[in-house]
Amino acid sequence: MEYNSCQSCGIPFDKAAGKGTNADGTENNMYCSYCFTNGAFVQPDWTAEDMRQYAIKKLQQRNIPSFLADMLTSGIPKLERWSKKNQP
Repeated sequence: MEYNSCQSCGIPFDKAAGKGTNADGTENNMYCSYCFTNGAFVQPDWTAEDMRQYAIKKLQQRNIPSFLADMLTSGIPKLERWSKKNQP
């Protein structure tokens, strides 16, 4: 499946520093380079809420109002990384 945005943080691939990399150095089509490098998550112990709070903070640093940052990150828990992790 081809994704247009990172399935960990939600950032569109055209806004990220690029797609992440697998352990063999190939491009990973699910995650951006901020979240996934060399076949592993940069923050492997984070929860969806941890990622959401981090993204909100980063958006606010770019002068995005709090209410808008909250709206823009509301879908993070529904992304592939988090939905698979929460399944039994």
